[in-house]
Amino acid sequence: MLKTISAILAMAWMLAISFPALAQTPTCDALQGPKKAVATAVLTSQHPYECCDDTIQACLQQKPVCLLARRLANDVCRRAGAGQSQADIERALARRATSMTTTQRMPIDTSKFEPAGAADAKVQVTGYVCARCPFCSRLLPALHQSVTQGALKDKARLHLRLFPIRTHEGSTEGGLALVASQKLGKFWPLLLHLYRNFDGFDAARLPEAAEQNGMNRDEFVRLMNDPASRELLTESKKEGVRNKVGATPTFFINGRPFSADLDMATLQDVIEEEHDRLSGRVKE
Repeated sequence: MLKTISAILAMAWMLAISFPALAQTPTCDALQGPKKAVATAVLTSQHPYECCDDTIQACLQQKPVCLLARRLANDVCRRAGAGQSQADIERALARRATSMTTTQRMPIDTSKFEPAGAADAKVQVTGYVCARCPFCSRLLPALHQSVTQGALKDKARLHLRLFPIRTHEGSTEGGLALVASQKLGKFWPLLLHLYRNFDGFDAARLPEAAEQNGMNRDEFVRLMNDPASRELLTESKKEGVRNKVGATPTFFINGRPFSADLDMATLQDVIEEEHDRLSGRVKE
């Protein structure tokens, strides 16, 4: 087995030497040595899941070029450049393919919380999040920035559903605070505030945080303690459970479960891929 893997990598290394601009994307062309060999091995053995039936590398040589092949090549070479192995990259491609080709659509009520992004965006991204989720605190601000000001502006609209995780201390209080902020028209300001100040969270200081973000303290406290707020939070979590959410953040793209890697580069790239598809941009 080890000899076979060594032989494959050796062959890929020879290809990488023989074809220095093999992938025809700047990300791939910048690779050198063993990282280029890993990328070449993947590009010459894996196939796009749509648009072209050949290997990713062969699809890049065709005219017009399959945009998905170019997108996947950049993804492969980004991962190879970061030191991922051939097996890891191929597993990541398989997860991405599952996310983008499934016909499964989950019923999600996006009417309860204020969305972010253009109202006419073609891609609807829904995330189940917890106010006290460490990963959410890093990923959600970046995603919000992208759909409101960055690369995903006018392409994607971001909806959130609350999914408090019992093992996250303060998750219920944080969730109730976000419900109250939604009713006061300040959902995103408070959410981003909580994530910016994640390590300094104190449930007793939530009214102070609300006031800092333009809310009336007394009204905020009243809404936090309103049984209707707890009911809305509970229903949001129940919906997530029905949709097989088990951790946060969990995303759905136009209702399809997102099972690819949960990093900003992959998430943004997949959303842009979906936008291209819905816009009819398949080849160029």
